[in-house]
Amino acid sequence: MTEITAARVKELRDKTGAGMMDCKKALTEADGDLEAAVDWLRKKGLSAAAKKAGRAASEGLVGVAVAENRGAVVEVNAETDFVARNETFQEFVNGVAQLALDGAIDDIETLKKTAYRETRKTVDEQLTELIATVGENMSLHRVAVLSPSPGVVASYMHNALAPGLGKIGVLIALETTARADQMQALGKQLAMHVAATAPQAISRDTIDAALVERERAVLAEQARASGKPEEIVEKMVEGRLKRYFEEVSLLDQTYVIDGERKIAQVLDDAAKEAGAPIAIAGFLRFALGEGIERKHEDFASEVASVLKN
Repeated sequence: MTEITAARVKELRDKTGAGMMDCKKALTEADGDLEAAVDWLRKKGLSAAAKKAGRAASEGLVGVAVAENRGAVVEVNAETDFVARNETFQEFVNGVAQLALDGAIDDIETLKKTAYRETRKTVDEQLTELIATVGENMSLHRVAVLSPSPGVVASYMHNALAPGLGKIGVLIALETTARADQMQALGKQLAMHVAATAPQAISRDTIDAALVERERAVLAEQARASGKPEEIVEKMVEGRLKRYFEEVSLLDQTYVIDGERKIAQVLDDAAKEAGAPIAIAGFLRFALGEGIERKHEDFASEVASVLKN
């Protein structure tokens, strides 16, 4: 059997743009023959799609799907905003969101392996085909699901391009026995609030204790720089920490709809009107492109790593 060298793998990659592992497999299947390996990649549909794989994909769409007491939100990225307006791409994002909802799938790898609608392909295979057709790199970035019991899930899409599709998608889960139609109206307003304020946690008690201590230390250092006595410094820190909680804790935030009540008060008022307790069981806010960075990899190390496998 012909030895598959690093130089040969690099040559095939440069020629086709396919991934390292795919290039190695193609050369193995072709017994080292470069042109046969190129044909193998083309037949598998890997060459055209993989040429796009090195390009940054931070545009795209967030998609939400909701049914009764369950909601799902996904983010599928592409290279340009133009693709986000493509009907085929929009159909794919809608389809993936619905699959996540139907199967209560909150793991991206599981979602990739799930059968896509009536086709005989997986979601990942369908995406590869879409990449080759549209001509841009795309990726399934993240997925999450909310399902309170009992209760309802409401959604809001900011900058919507189509129903359930846009730039900022929010789901909010209300745990309650109150009527679903009443809760949907409240839930949508709360979801709009979350879209606008981007809270980090439901309540101050659920914020990571390490984050709170770090904030406290920074505020204390700032207060001591004023030269005030320690007892005054402590009061200054507590006052500033309260403002910090009002920024990051959903229940402590001022309701953007009326600009007066805290979210905790909004829930209390709604509970009295509905005749049943209402609690926020969870929320999800997906803003397009969050946490996406372009990778800069050491090609030589990548080749060596692949050849070891």
